[in-house]
Amino acid sequence: MKKIGLIGLGRMGYNLALNMLDKNIEVVAYDKFLTDEVKNNKALKTYPSIKELVSHLPMPRIIWLMVPAGEITDNVLNEVATLVDKQDIIIDGGNSNYNDTLRRNEMLKKQQINFVDCGTSGGTEGARYGASLMVGGDESVVKSIEWLFEAIATKNGYGYMGKTGSGHFVKMVHNGIEYGMMQAIGEGFELLEKSDFSFNYEDVSRVWAHGSIIQGLLMDTAYSALKKDNRLDSILGKVDDSGEGQWTLEAALKYKASVPVIAQSLFARYKSRDEDHFSEKVVAAMRYEFGGHKVYKKQ
Repeated sequence: MKKIGLIGLGRMGYNLALNMLDKNIEVVAYDKFLTDEVKNNKALKTYPSIKELVSHLPMPRIIWLMVPAGEITDNVLNEVATLVDKQDIIIDGGNSNYNDTLRRNEMLKKQQINFVDCGTSGGTEGARYGASLMVGGDESVVKSIEWLFEAIATKNGYGYMGKTGSGHFVKMVHNGIEYGMMQAIGEGFELLEKSDFSFNYEDVSRVWAHGSIIQGLLMDTAYSALKKDNRLDSILGKVDDSGEGQWTLEAALKYKASVPVIAQSLFARYKSRDEDHFSEKVVAAMRYEFGGHKVYKKQ
């Protein structure tokens, strides 16, 4: 039986672990905070430290990181690098910036440690039952562990993207596209809401999610949400982002690629967090100044 070390048992990491276990891959894992569900899962062996986890893996070791991008990934990677040996393989399955991936690869290459970047998509459901995996790294290294990617990916959902950094670059662009698609769906419902018609949004999203040209996972998620709350009255219209849209826009500027839809969708997310809508205040003030147009005062 193949054996994998997994660091990070959050929503994505834990579901990936369950997916691996289903495929007869032995998983030994570590997370600083273990949920009761993880603690009660007897099939998943966890250790109280990264050092202990590493010591229980056969060589060459395969260690999959599923932790938040940025400083946390750096900290975990730096610790792992002090514990593994030459030719061991570290996989970063998180949403890391591809520039960080290139930097980390240079660091690990000096220690002759193999580094693979794996863009992971499909949400928690995909992680559990079949993910979409975009993998970059030295081709011979990736080929040596293709059995892992093929085991946990959905059918036709794994691909070798190319040299180190390419996996995370493709995932970044994927997420930028996702921003634009989600914004278009949201704007479509906005127009429905402001029309003279009275729509049941559960019905609209159900029809759009089944057989229409715009059906797909994102529309499925809209349908799922609207089934629970037909007018979404329980949530605020503030939209967070985890960085990939910004990174995509930065890459587009670097390579002089025109991505207006992705750019606008990112700006729309920023705007959604501004309850006072300061830009609209400025526009309203200018209209009043040059034309005496009406402005709405706070009560």
